[in-house]
Amino acid sequence: MTVDPSDYTVDELREELDTLEDIDTVQAVLEAEQAGKDRKTASEAIHKRLDALETSEDDGGQADETADDETEGEYRETSEDVGEDADPEDEPAGEPAAADADDGADEVEEPTRDKKHVRALNGGTYRDMWVFCETQQGDLLDVSKEMLGKARALMDQYAEDYGDEEDVVAFVIGDDCEGLAEECIAYGADVAVYHDDDRLERFLHKPYTEIASHMARGQGTVESTDWRDYDEPRYTIFPATNNGRDLSALVQAELDSGLASDCSDLFIEETEISNPVKTGEPGVKKTFDRVLHMKRPDFSGFEYSTILCLDNPDRDFHPQGASVIPGTFDLPEPDHERDGLVVEHDMELEDEWFAVEVTEYDQLDAGVDLTGHEVVVCLGRGIGDDPTLGMELGLELVDAFDDAALGITRGIVTSSYQFDGHVESYSKEERQIGETGQVVAPPLYIAAGVSGAVQHKVGMDESDTIIAINTDPDATIRDFSDYYIEGDLFEVLPQLTEAVKSGTVPLEAATDGGED
Repeated sequence: MTVDPSDYTVDELREELDTLEDIDTVQAVLEAEQAGKDRKTASEAIHKRLDALETSEDDGGQADETADDETEGEYRETSEDVGEDADPEDEPAGEPAAADADDGADEVEEPTRDKKHVRALNGGTYRDMWVFCETQQGDLLDVSKEMLGKARALMDQYAEDYGDEEDVVAFVIGDDCEGLAEECIAYGADVAVYHDDDRLERFLHKPYTEIASHMARGQGTVESTDWRDYDEPRYTIFPATNNGRDLSALVQAELDSGLASDCSDLFIEETEISNPVKTGEPGVKKTFDRVLHMKRPDFSGFEYSTILCLDNPDRDFHPQGASVIPGTFDLPEPDHERDGLVVEHDMELEDEWFAVEVTEYDQLDAGVDLTGHEVVVCLGRGIGDDPTLGMELGLELVDAFDDAALGITRGIVTSSYQFDGHVESYSKEERQIGETGQVVAPPLYIAAGVSGAVQHKVGMDESDTIIAINTDPDATIRDFSDYYIEGDLFEVLPQLTEAVKSGTVPLEAATDGGED
């Protein structure tokens, strides 16, 4: 059989190669490709077929056709349509991609340092948005509730856009957490899967990762898995807390997918891509639908980037995963009348996963929660001329309001400013606002002496009204403030405080924002 690779797209060539059983023929196809279009992806596909045929000869002609597609769980690879008309939903619903019992394929171990590589699926079935609901001392963290509310809104819009109703699935791991799973239903989940074990009271890397991955793959007893009929979640989101950042990276790696960390927004829509790594061939465009767009500040410090987790022609990157900065989304009101399914996950936990035991610990103070206030006053490096006085003026303005809190920028936390003892506690990291601190969105945000770096913007730009005070007319924060007072905070703050107390505004605007 003579095959001219230039007559085929890369995906068509892959299918044709699967019909070739002679090494010399495949070698001739490789030489023709290199002499013609010389496409990298096509050459890789031909080399892959050559390797499979050579392995077959080495094994006496008995090729293990599934060896290259084996996963750690019970899954098989199915075909995928590639091109502009590709539809990832062509896989029959209700037919989980489980390996046939008579396939006879042994698990393939490919060590990557200390763990077996888990191969991704190709053409698998994916559904639902999974939300890791972190707990602390027997309560759901607020960020868990925030993510459930956002996930509910996303999947309601998903149903409207695509005509398919998919669920919000909360997964909870801990000690005595069945009640918390039920609480997740009230905050927007359709299904809440929980694993309860008294050894899981505190976050532990190994067992939490193994349990979460086991849940996501749909492994366990029939009683704990018969509510679902897909291979893995379509989307997963985690809190960008210390534990959530840890777990999100570990679980997404176990599932052989990607992760966008510290996100400040999420939305779902289709995307057209021409990257040959994703389309399979240069010059070909492919439309991916149901793509989770994960928005986060980039490392340049000036822009936001949107991260996409897209499939390659010969493998899937699912679940599409993100971690979310606490405080990014609104805290929803619970509806305790909502109906939902609560499922207890079943899995045998290895004793070696609990080799380290915490015998003593100190309980830290709860810290300072800047969210939920009507007003937040934030101080930045502009207080540097007299740090103690600047802090006092900020606190006086806070006290003038009925419901206000004082925050600071990272610049103060990392500075060498010397504060008198009565205000020193207000300069600690627990009051930091920004990407690595708290995220607030009050009705009124007053920023005094704050330059407006993007890392800080992430923590406050969803505020309804932003008033900035700065001596620099070109400070970045001016670009996203509703009102900008060009002046010295040591002079302006006392006047604002008096205005709040008296109910009158003595300040006169130097400009109305126009050119004049």
